[in-house]
Amino acid sequence: MTRLKLVFMGSPEFALPTLAALLAAGHQVACVYTQPPRPARRGQKERRSPVHALAGAKGLAVRTPASLKDEGEQAAFKALNADAAVVVAYGLKLPTAIVAAPRLGCLNVHASLLPRWRGAAPIQRAILEGDTETGVTIMRIDEGLDTGPIIIAEKVLIGPRATAAMLHDQLAELGARLMVKALDGLAAGMLKPTPQPATGVTVAPKLGRDDGRLDWRRPAAALERQVRAFNPWPGAWFEHAGHRIKVLAATVEAGSGVPGALVDDALGVACGAGVLRLIEVQRAGRAAQPAAAFLRGFPMPAGVRLA
Repeated sequence: MTRLKLVFMGSPEFALPTLAALLAAGHQVACVYTQPPRPARRGQKERRSPVHALAGAKGLAVRTPASLKDEGEQAAFKALNADAAVVVAYGLKLPTAIVAAPRLGCLNVHASLLPRWRGAAPIQRAILEGDTETGVTIMRIDEGLDTGPIIIAEKVLIGPRATAAMLHDQLAELGARLMVKALDGLAAGMLKPTPQPATGVTVAPKLGRDDGRLDWRRPAAALERQVRAFNPWPGAWFEHAGHRIKVLAATVEAGSGVPGALVDDALGVACGAGVLRLIEVQRAGRAAQPAAAFLRGFPMPAGVRLA
């Protein structure tokens, strides 16, 4: 294995396994780039990104520019003279000068089988659309949105009960392993990037809080996927009696009724097709509860219409 001089660029928890794997493999991480600290809630001090926290614990140099468009920032990056930059959910678009600086390029861990689900939310979109498999692609970044050539990729199955949280953790670990393998292969000349297929392109746009609202006119099967895809964020939810209620787990059953109406006293909701049985729910500011416990403190009898 060739020991490489790397720049690591990442911010959330998804990036942590890759940074840890690079260090464990003996690579030199010359600098870590991550998002600037953000103000925490309720007047607490600013909170560092998970990558910033790990890099600090490991004694690594850290930079937190708000943008990489500044020529001074680009010069500082180039001066690191890195063999490669490893990018994992960094959160900033890389300008041309950054992309071109490392000898082996800027390599990205992307949580899908490109070109399917280019963009910010590939894990959630794969579950939403009922995909039966996904995976991780290591690609070399170019000017487009996740359009760069593929270095290596590996599939994983999406189980019928898989949530975004489960896939997140599985793909984060897989991405770490594949990135170490990709760096070894590139350094040894054993792996060559290949262009992405021209067909099969789909886009996974960034999600917002309101995307989680359940539309009872849709089929119950689609809503059950939404519940799993948006667990833990942004969460699938509905409104009732002035309360926003999050659905953490649900199943699909046969049945019919007016969409949004409860068909029984146990949180079975009629949908455009079928019934969605709410298994675990949570009111804002309260702990998550099984349906039976929730109903003891917040009755919702058959016939009630949900918004």
